[in-house]
Amino acid sequence: MGHSRGDATPSELMDGLLARAQNGFDISESVLAQARSALMHQSELRSCRQCNERCGQLGYSTYRHVFLLPDGSSLMLWELEHNTGEGNRPLYELYADEDALTLAERRVHERLGGARWEELDGLPLWLPDQLLHTAEPVESSRAYVADNSADHARRVLRRAENSDRPGEETERLLATAFAHDIALAPKPRRRSGGPDATWCRFYEHAFLLAGGDEIVLWELEHNLTRDGRLVCEVYLDEVSAELAADRRARALGVDL
Repeated sequence: MGHSRGDATPSELMDGLLARAQNGFDISESVLAQARSALMHQSELRSCRQCNERCGQLGYSTYRHVFLLPDGSSLMLWELEHNTGEGNRPLYELYADEDALTLAERRVHERLGGARWEELDGLPLWLPDQLLHTAEPVESSRAYVADNSADHARRVLRRAENSDRPGEETERLLATAFAHDIALAPKPRRRSGGPDATWCRFYEHAFLLAGGDEIVLWELEHNLTRDGRLVCEVYLDEVSAELAADRRARALGVDL
């Protein structure tokens, strides 16, 4: 998704984002190092607005770039693309902070004209068709890596905040893990009902155990909390993770 090369490595994607960003110097060295060390990445269109003017079609789009880090956590960068430059040429800005992104979106929006920024609350954002439907499952072979797999399993379980997370028996089995594979599940969501502040993502952590068995943990990362805080939940199967996401969304009146 997005407008990045699908075959680019996380480091190549980061270099490309910096090369075209007008404000690349605002991204800290620690963020750059994290992104370049990522195991994989995914880019997706977050929102898009257009304004038809006599000088042509003006608009701006925001892309979300997600980097999956070696410890199983994720790093998010936001890219704002707009054609407010001379001759309507595209310009790019890059942000590691979502509040800074919001200020930039407001600045660009007011430059384009049209509805006042405050009037956008409650208006649906335009999203491409591929984001309006759940993607079909994609069959892929696992690429197991033997790299402190038991410790990775402990970290995944430790950050789980759901009370029904896997218990002591699963922890005991995972202590024998000698290889693991991490995959970002292709589950794009529809986000509607105003500015797109909903974050909901699934990760699949597969572990090979000493006895030859496999255990798969499904990690649900979301901000479907009362205070909008980003949290992680962990389940032993995909269905439980999906049901938990839907349950959290209904409690807040959010349409996933």
